[in-house]
Amino acid sequence: MRPASFFAPVASILKAVAHRHGIETPLFEHRLRRRWSEIVGDQLAAHTRPDLIRFKKLYLIVENSVWLQQLTFLKPTLIEKINAAAGGPVVSDIVLRVGELARAPREGERPMEGGNRDEAGATPESVAQAAARAATVKDSELRELLTMVIANAPSPRPSDPATRADRERPT
Repeated sequence: MRPASFFAPVASILKAVAHRHGIETPLFEHRLRRRWSEIVGDQLAAHTRPDLIRFKKLYLIVENSVWLQQLTFLKPTLIEKINAAAGGPVVSDIVLRVGELARAPREGERPMEGGNRDEAGATPESVAQAAARAATVKDSELRELLTMVIANAPSPRPSDPATRADRERPT
């Protein structure tokens, strides 16, 4: 039998850091957007887009009212798949809204819109906001990596009044 090690796995350390700094949900939102077709299947992914998660509710953009009606019946299945992908109960309800589906950039592909972006695709504003969120991390290398992960995570479109109201609400 091996003696117990005092080293912790990197994944558990990063999980603890994300929890401590309150960025678990934004990180999961990013993972959910990137793996959406893998989680729900190509057909559903072609007609839907996860927007954001607030208070255990996933706000899901759907292509049209026909898909909204169909997904109303699939909510329990979707919640189960999303929570299985998250490894725990992250979503308890899904709020469906009809809206425009912008094609998300594939892995390794740079976003087309947004003007002034760095090599990773982040705007200077998103890097500044991310740096503010990661400022309490003492290790400079980890702080820099965390800043880039947060800055490059897709965020809700500011033109959507519902998501703008969520962001402007005091936490």
